[in-house]
Amino acid sequence: MPAIVGPIKINSVSGGVVNFGDSFYLSPKSASKSISGSGSSCTGDFHITNNGLSITNGIDPDVNDQNQTANA
Repeated sequence: MPAIVGPIKINSVSGGVVNFGDSFYLSPKSASKSISGSGSSCTGDFHITNNGLSITNGIDPDVNDQNQTANA
């Protein structure tokens, strides 16, 4: 059954899906990459991180990691 949508105003969408009317298939996709060193992802009030040697390799030789264009 078709949906009737009146006037709308969207100021901003941050990382979400906006759908109007009937939908058969919704598949939001995103890909991200994070490079962080040893102990950098520690969160909380009190933590102790002891690193003798921390080396992070940020070189990425492959061009495409996760293709999103033809992924339906």
